[in-house]
Amino acid sequence: MRLFASTIGLAVLAGWFVSTAEAQSDHSFEIARVKYSGGGDWYGDPESLKQLLSFARSETSLSVSPEEAVVELSDDKLFAYPYLYLTGHGNVRLSEAEALLLRRYLLGGGFLHIDDNYGLDEHIRREVKKVFPNREFRELPFQHPIFSSHYEFPNGLPKIHEHDGKPAQAFGIFDDSGRLCVLYSYESDLGDGWEPAEVHDNPPEKRLQALRMGVNILTYAMTN
Repeated sequence: MRLFASTIGLAVLAGWFVSTAEAQSDHSFEIARVKYSGGGDWYGDPESLKQLLSFARSETSLSVSPEEAVVELSDDKLFAYPYLYLTGHGNVRLSEAEALLLRRYLLGGGFLHIDDNYGLDEHIRREVKKVFPNREFRELPFQHPIFSSHYEFPNGLPKIHEHDGKPAQAFGIFDDSGRLCVLYSYESDLGDGWEPAEVHDNPPEKRLQALRMGVNILTYAMTN
């Protein structure tokens, strides 16, 4: 992934220099959960990323950290992480400074996965407009490489948790080179599927779909 390779000695972005040893102690790809303001539950599905990373480490050859980090968008440490994950049910608020920093991060090679945990949609769309006033979410076609980067999903994003009878949809924002830099998974609830099986009582096949789609997202982010 551009500017975020975990095997180089220094990670360089927008004038900041962060040592790889400090940012990624086991020299593997690391995910950071976004801690945001506004009152929404940024901490939702607390075991989800740990479960996804465990699955990726056991079922694939992906070199990913076993634990997630937590980062605020106002923190320059943001640039130490190649992959940000944002989820929740409710309100999200980004300051102008946070929106600017996030835009620099994304256009510099970073990747953000927004995972609607039901109720996030109106808030996140409003806030993403602060980040990219002149870019719109575009629905990803089923042929997009994120749906075949490791496992095959010929029908696109899997539907994991039912809420309103709507289909699962994947939306994206692209950088100037055409790279998908923001993935927004809507009406799917991947995080629920990543949680331990007993938490949401998802059928094993649904949970496996969610975990495999998560691996696809990791793979895409690591290679683009």
